Amino acid sequence: MKVVSKPGGGGSARSSRAAALARKELHSYLNAPAFYGAAVFFLLFCSIWLFYFQRYFAMDAATLRPYFAAFPLAFILVIPVITMKSWAEERKTGSVELLLTMPFSEWDLVLGKFFAALAVLAMMLALTVPLPLSLRALGDFDGGVILCEYAGALLLGASAVSLGLLLSSLSKNQAGSFLGSAAALMAVMLINQLTFSFNLPQWLTGGINFISLAFHFESFSKGLIDSRDLAFFILSTVLFLYLNTRVILMRRWG
Repeated sequence: MKVVSKPGGGGSARSSRAAALARKELHSYLNAPAFYGAAVFFLLFCSIWLFYFQRYFAMDAATLRPYFAAFPLAFILVIPVITMKSWAEERKTGSVELLLTMPFSEWDLVLGKFFAALAVLAMMLALTVPLPLSLRALGDFDGGVILCEYAGALLLGASAVSLGLLLSSLSKNQAGSFLGSAAALMAVMLINQLTFSFNLPQWLTGGINFISLAFHFESFSKGLIDSRDLAFFILSTVLFLYLNTRVILMRRWG
């Protein structure tokens, strides 16, 4: 009897299909000028934020919290650049129709694009490592705290990337995807600032902080791994990816 593997098969088959798609997407990213432009902007923005706006050398403190505090702000523009063409460009060129006829499940397609975009973001984060290393001679930095800050930045980025991919799947072109993602990320990154500007009821403050990505990043920036913030990033990432699969499913059978 011949056994035929279906698109929605076992976990190992799904992982291999998603990995193959991720490699294809990653190759596309590395051949796009937008990736290099976003990487340069990310490095310059975070460095200028640390040395010019935060006046790091006048702080007289061995901490990189001001540096990592710039990451959520930079992500507002960097992540839309990474995700804007993932689905929107496929839809504009019509290649999404061909992609949906291939023997891939919705999760294969979404995870492939997600892991490729997350790998690109991880590369950008890796490019920032020389700065902490170069500052080690100036003070006694806590390596554990810095590692925790990088872990939080990657988790924050994963949630933001999944949201960007969802909005890209809902957009007709790259411009719409970029603007929609930037606006949405600005809202979820900065909404917790309302709690500092206005005297809001406690229940409303708690609700606003709960949906703020930047708020959940704060504990990581202090070198603390709060299980609630960890769970939030994981669950929000899974939720946005799940919604993305529903959008793709409607396109496939719509």
